[in-house]
Amino acid sequence: MTAAPRQFRPLADRMRPRNLDEFIGQSHLLGAGKPLRQAVAAGQLHSMLFWGPPGTGKTTLAHLLATGSGAEFVALSAVLAGVKDVRQAVEVARKRLQVERRQTLLFVDEVHRFNKAQQDAFLPFVEDGTVLFVGATTENPSFELNNALLSRARTYVLKRLGKDELSAILQQALTDSERGLGAAHTRITDAQMTRIAVAADGDARRALTMLEIIFDLSSDQGAVDDTALDEVLAGGVRRFDKGGEAFYDQISALHKAVRGSAPDAALYWLARMLDGGCDALYLARRVVRMASEDIGNADPRALTLALEAWQVQERLGSPEGDLAIAQAVVYLACAAKSNAVYTAFKAAMKDARQHGSLDVPLHLRNAPTRLMKELDYGRRYRYAHDEPEAYAAGERYFPDEMTPTRYYQPVERGLEQRIAQKLAHLRELDRRAARDDK
Repeated sequence: MTAAPRQFRPLADRMRPRNLDEFIGQSHLLGAGKPLRQAVAAGQLHSMLFWGPPGTGKTTLAHLLATGSGAEFVALSAVLAGVKDVRQAVEVARKRLQVERRQTLLFVDEVHRFNKAQQDAFLPFVEDGTVLFVGATTENPSFELNNALLSRARTYVLKRLGKDELSAILQQALTDSERGLGAAHTRITDAQMTRIAVAADGDARRALTMLEIIFDLSSDQGAVDDTALDEVLAGGVRRFDKGGEAFYDQISALHKAVRGSAPDAALYWLARMLDGGCDALYLARRVVRMASEDIGNADPRALTLALEAWQVQERLGSPEGDLAIAQAVVYLACAAKSNAVYTAFKAAMKDARQHGSLDVPLHLRNAPTRLMKELDYGRRYRYAHDEPEAYAAGERYFPDEMTPTRYYQPVERGLEQRIAQKLAHLRELDRRAARDDK
């Protein structure tokens, strides 16, 4: 009788740390005296959430917590599991606790994909201690999880792994003859290792997978071939989740670099997003928003340039359109800044909502019919072009029930300096007109 073939296990799975001492990274949580390390050492585990990018050790930490506490490790994927699966896992955990006096660590991967009903299904059993809940998510828990669940689980933030940490993980795999590639005869240089670490972009699983593929392609050559290395690394794309936390963080960084007059940083974040697969038309639309919100009338050409960049992207696509967006981003970053219109518009919107549907004053109403004229629509309206300087000094344009409010406050930068001077002159004319009426 022939023996069953041994199941293949990927290198990333074989090299999963067996204890905290083998774990590389997350020193802010697992270093000496750090909170998670202390909790594990004291055996005082609690329900928790691991929030961080892929490949930073969330699943591994959950395994180690279960092993260290003697709990049974039960894993559910929020992508595949439903309420029925949750209830079944909880029922088994209840029996285990009653019969074996052994706790169950219920690990829910990608917990942010559970809807409210699914989260509510295991909430009571987290509260009564039937299961020790550990959730893993790449998304901001405060946006994706119920407040009830958040309040019962402590959130630990895992950071992306640095190049040196990834190099150390790769070195572990190269030297471990039992689980890693220590028995392989293929040689790899430090420079090639560094290239893999950089291409992995903070993801240990990705780094080990690439290393394994490279060794498979180079196994008969005695040394890692640069051609094979190039092939494996060629498809690498920097981390960019088009709908998640990284997306909004990077858009925020781009916008703030433009607002902060930092063209080089703005170009970097633009390049990061384009390189990661962000829709260039979405970026063009956001650049138009920046032109109005942060440059405004200090340099009205910024809005024109932003709109033209959007149009180039629509007509030509990449890479020509990408360069046009980059041109607009640099111009916006270097332009004089003003948020006066943005601030004024928000204040005006607030008043419009608070004051309700106030009537338009009679003198400002249009009077296209005889009835309207008989009702005094448009009566005593002063046509500005017939007035000195084409300005009707002292005229009111707000509703009668509202006190005229000055929303727009031009800044002393760019074109708005001249706008401010013009408005100051007109207000002086208003003051003179009010004095003459007395």
